[in-house]
Amino acid sequence: MRIGLVLALAAWILAAVLLWRTSVPSLHLGGLDTSRYFSRELVARAHRYGSGARLLWLLRTIATLAALALLVWRLPRSARSLGLGRVSSAIVIGMVMVATLWLVRLPFTIAGLWWQHHYGLGPFDPVSWLSAQWALLSSQAVFALATIALVVALAVRFPRGWWLPGGAVFVALAALLAFLSGWLGAVGAHELRNPMLRKDAARIEAAEHVTAPVRVVKVSDWTDEPNAFTAGFGPSTHVVLWNTLLDGRFSRGEIDVVMAHELGHARSRHILKGIGLYALFVFPAALLVAFVTGRRGGLRDPANLPLAVLVLTVFGLLATPFQNAISRRYEAEADWRALVATHDTTAARRLFVQFVPTTLEEPNPPAWDYAFLENHPTIAQRLAMVRAFRSVQASRGAP
Repeated sequence: MRIGLVLALAAWILAAVLLWRTSVPSLHLGGLDTSRYFSRELVARAHRYGSGARLLWLLRTIATLAALALLVWRLPRSARSLGLGRVSSAIVIGMVMVATLWLVRLPFTIAGLWWQHHYGLGPFDPVSWLSAQWALLSSQAVFALATIALVVALAVRFPRGWWLPGGAVFVALAALLAFLSGWLGAVGAHELRNPMLRKDAARIEAAEHVTAPVRVVKVSDWTDEPNAFTAGFGPSTHVVLWNTLLDGRFSRGEIDVVMAHELGHARSRHILKGIGLYALFVFPAALLVAFVTGRRGGLRDPANLPLAVLVLTVFGLLATPFQNAISRRYEAEADWRALVATHDTTAARRLFVQFVPTTLEEPNPPAWDYAFLENHPTIAQRLAMVRAFRSVQASRGAP
């Protein structure tokens, strides 16, 4: 038993080291004087906006934990009176939990949309936001219910050791969702209509040695903030640009840097690495759930599901700084790959500078915000990387 635990711990550490590694050389990204790029008024405005956003996150987190605590207290009584089988009861309880948590979080999401509107970052239209998010929200709900049903079935079959196959089920379903999200994330998107940008995308794909369709999705009905994302892996890989990137505020070179960044994610297989990162945390989390719920009969009793979700939520909150640290490394690698693919440090610098007035992202956010809320490098760090890339190129004699 002890040998098995030692081997498992060694495998966990080895996997963590491998997932931590990136292609970015060792760089010094501190000491950047942000006053060279941003006015004091703009930084103060970004700080006020960020403070409100952080408060909403904190209130939403507290409300979520309170709702789960209430469900832990009240839902088991109702669960035992359902008169259904274990798996059927688990699905009903899961539906109640999913609906409750969605409703609890919805006011804070709407408040966040209003906060963006208040600071001029987009219109206030919650209905458009819900319409845009519906496919993803539905898939996540189905994923949650399927996970609950399978885990309870495993707990009935393996009362003490369900967490091991259960963890494997979590990872398999997460991989399936990540794969399908490549297509789900591109629902309603269209091809690049600008022939020059299509040509640039093809050139960058060749430079990154990847093939991924670049699409554009309309989000301007509910936000003016620019963004883009990479979803899926293998044949489902898609790069999706928000149409707010193409509204004239950003130059062709800056858009190229965004596309190169997203294609850099595909080149570095960050979606697959993210699944590996998820696996690193899901097995310890499942073991913790098995230990805590085991004192009440385990997950073979569906009444313990609210407690299990509460434990997972707290565990996830505590693990967030570690997950964000790895995410920031992946985002930094995508930035570095974008610089290598485009060699356009001027466009990259302008792009990162533009992110502050167009998103009100703080160049140097507070430490706790950096730990819990920032899964990208700060604007100051990204500008410092551009400076470092220039130095590396100059030392190699590159133009």
